[in-house]
Amino acid sequence: MPKRIGLLAALAALPAALLTVAVSSPVFAADTPAYQIDLASLNDSGSTGTALLSLRGNALTVWIKSEGMVPGQPSAQHLHGSTDGHDFQCPDDGDDTNGDGILDNTEATVHYGDINISLTESGGTDAGSGLAVDRMPVADAQGKVSYKRTITVGQDVVDHIKDLHIVQHGIDRNDNGKYDFEGAGKSELDPKLPQEATAPTNCGVVKGAAVGSVPVGGVETGSGPAEGGGMSSGAVIGTAGTAALTAAGLLVLARRRRQTAPVAAVAVAAVAKTGDAA
Repeated sequence: MPKRIGLLAALAALPAALLTVAVSSPVFAADTPAYQIDLASLNDSGSTGTALLSLRGNALTVWIKSEGMVPGQPSAQHLHGSTDGHDFQCPDDGDDTNGDGILDNTEATVHYGDINISLTESGGTDAGSGLAVDRMPVADAQGKVSYKRTITVGQDVVDHIKDLHIVQHGIDRNDNGKYDFEGAGKSELDPKLPQEATAPTNCGVVKGAAVGSVPVGGVETGSGPAEGGGMSSGAVIGTAGTAALTAAGLLVLARRRRQTAPVAAVAVAAVAKTGDAA
């Protein structure tokens, strides 16, 4: 009994805000499926990143953190794929069918499908906004893009969200720090735009079901462990949320009276250390 009381007292000393985050955060709500996507480089761009898709009813929230983009240049980005059961995947640089050294959007679309949602910062998000570069996020001076937007989507997207994937566009073929026609000529999508502005720079499919979703089997369906060290659901809500979940788990263990003194001491120390870091 003294050991149980000591553990509960230690947990009670944690900031109340930690437990509040675990309960109130929409990312952790049982009825809010969330899926992680790791973005892998295309066209030797070196661009990588991580995205999180979270659904609450017909409201889709998209978070993207990427780097290796062209500094100061807009990045067209979209959810590609199908909502009618077709299994599209990301291409690789070997899918450059005309052998010109650049995987253009026409060659890549065979693999990742047409635009379903344009991930603009404002205004329309339909496929017609796919080249609205004036409403797309712009990479900072370090070539990083940070994006978040909540979009109302149709039921077909809700039902097939795990079949969609994210593609970001924009490369700097001649390494001059901007999109220009000298680097790769004109875009096959719009001759008024340089190919560098529309060629895919990275792509990623759903790798795993994040906290709150229900795994149903297979990479394409959104289950299995998330790969790599990208942005997890814990990273979205911050270290405080992780500590709160740990604390909540310890409370359950204490109530079941299965916690031994040495393990309890290590667990409380870990929670305290995480709380200090937050």
